[in-house]
Amino acid sequence: MTDQTPDMNENLLPDNDLQNDVTPAHASATSATAVDENVYDETQIQVLEGLEAVRKRPGMYIGSTDFRGLHHCVYEIVDNAIDEALAGFCTDINVCLHQDGSCEVADNGRGFPVGIHPKLGRPAVEVCLTILHAGGKFGGEGYKVSGGLHGVGASVVNALSRHFKVTVYQDGKIYEQEYARGKVLYDLRVIGQTDRTGTTIQFWPDARGEDNPDGVFETGDFQFNVLKARFREMAFLNKGIRITLTDERTEPALERVYHYEGGIIEFVKYLNKNKEVLFEEPIYIEGVVKGTTVEVALQYSDTYQENIYTFANNIHTPEGGTHLTGFSSALTRAVNEYGRQFNFLKAADSNLKSEDVRESLAAIISVKLVEPQFEGQTKSKLGNSEVRGIVDGLVYNKLSTYLGENPATARIILERCVGAARAREAARKARELTRRKTVLESASLPGKLADCTERNPEKCEIFLVEGDSAGGSAKTGRDRFFQAILPLRGKILNVEKVRIDRALSNQEIKAMITAFGCGYGDEFSLEKLRYHRIVCMTDADVDGAHIRILMLTFFYRYMRPLIENGYVYIAMPPLYKVTKGKKEYYVYNDDELEKLMQEIGRDPKPEIQRYKGLGEMSSEQLWQTTMNPETRRLIKVEPEDVTKMETMFNLLLGNDEAGRKRHISEHGKEYLDQLDLQ
Repeated sequence: MTDQTPDMNENLLPDNDLQNDVTPAHASATSATAVDENVYDETQIQVLEGLEAVRKRPGMYIGSTDFRGLHHCVYEIVDNAIDEALAGFCTDINVCLHQDGSCEVADNGRGFPVGIHPKLGRPAVEVCLTILHAGGKFGGEGYKVSGGLHGVGASVVNALSRHFKVTVYQDGKIYEQEYARGKVLYDLRVIGQTDRTGTTIQFWPDARGEDNPDGVFETGDFQFNVLKARFREMAFLNKGIRITLTDERTEPALERVYHYEGGIIEFVKYLNKNKEVLFEEPIYIEGVVKGTTVEVALQYSDTYQENIYTFANNIHTPEGGTHLTGFSSALTRAVNEYGRQFNFLKAADSNLKSEDVRESLAAIISVKLVEPQFEGQTKSKLGNSEVRGIVDGLVYNKLSTYLGENPATARIILERCVGAARAREAARKARELTRRKTVLESASLPGKLADCTERNPEKCEIFLVEGDSAGGSAKTGRDRFFQAILPLRGKILNVEKVRIDRALSNQEIKAMITAFGCGYGDEFSLEKLRYHRIVCMTDADVDGAHIRILMLTFFYRYMRPLIENGYVYIAMPPLYKVTKGKKEYYVYNDDELEKLMQEIGRDPKPEIQRYKGLGEMSSEQLWQTTMNPETRRLIKVEPEDVTKMETMFNLLLGNDEAGRKRHISEHGKEYLDQLDLQ
């Protein structure tokens, strides 16, 4: 089996800077070699000092050692510069990917402190870069607000770099120091004069290779597209800051500049750029309460999905937290009160629910606070209890005022929310028809599902097959122990253009929901998922690709955790069958065909069969080429740039026909080239 896996979204980890209370730890690891491997006594205890613990267990600090961990290193350094911006001392950040494999981050902040640390007797910049938990974010006055809490960011990057160089511009002088895998190569030295301030860090990640078998990272290849998505987000969240990303590895060099004076207002406009918005300018709310800065921008569109992103100290919190809870509560209360006051809601009507007022809403919620408390090392959820009340009170007061002062916009919002409530009630009735009973309770299988006999979801996979013909071959050729088959008739409904109540009336969508057993939307539960591989198996033509996209759209809109957790796959059936003599070959694209013809020769002429669809294959052929775990090719569907995905789904499957035509005319060849590579 071959998994061709695209880039994923990055996790977010701590930053680093300077603190005054640290413990010296420059010595190498102290260990004792065991005489008897079966003995467990004091000689078996290892003490890892300094940065050696980082190299021993890098995943504890950067999440992984694949390309995601590699990019974490860049984010850690850039986050330090962002913290300087939050403190009011930095306006420009330049990130450059050099041809020698290094990454350089330069800012115009205050620069790392270079004075001698009073406790350790070493330059503060050296302390910060060589000792874990050394930083200015533990309660000192260096930073009031920052994303980093644990003081491990920059020192971790140093430990995981085969070479690391810091240059500090401060007090009219240029200071420099270099390191190798976290070890100091020479004392901090002055190399010149300057009239600027700031810090430049250049590092070469310690990637494994033939010449470096003991390296840490699986790859040292920085991905321009992954970095630019993150930096665009940072620039949106910090209005006025300029982030420049340059890639010198290409000819000519690539450069992107991200600078948004409007901040999160422009962020919301970016999210809605391919949508028909219900009012022109996003609603913007800003305030400072008890030292916590709150920024909210929101705007409704003609779609039926919510699109809300939350951040705490510039860190994306995909699981939300107290800031999201406070926002949702305030929004629901303000809209309900306005609806009651101006008779959009009658006395007999129930109050609008949170999901009603969030439908078709694009919103950015950004809070900046002194001591953020995140749940988990990856900081996916904000836990500060006081933030809920702060956001709730501020948003409710200012939104209520806005609705009162802008009755035309208020009417548009209320009519939209009331319509969503009616659709929700219709969906509730339809939902009962899609709820699958347990295996013991089930009287019949949904649709034309041919289920498997295995009941452990981790071992089960389901193939979503286009048409009864291919479905019949798949049912006959499958391994019925762990493989289920669900034939779908034709193209499913495009859920991007309809509300959920309409989607649930589609028989194919109902069959998928019932077969998976995990619910959808707010009621989705991964624990109830019956198959941990959901494979879209369609014809290798334009219609098959369209059906596949419609499936993915439904998963993304109403079962997004399936994609986020890596449960969705795309089957890659062969395009050609080549027969020469008694040998048969299956090839998957034109390039592979040409390569095969060169290998086997054109004389005598081989027999070439082009498959128009899966239905042309026998059950044995379908098993061998597309379903057998030993020989098949699968593409795992995983998110790369979430905000880009959002805009692309809407552009390609929404109502903007002119925008879609323009995009396809400009980028169609790129997509075709990508397909040819698969």
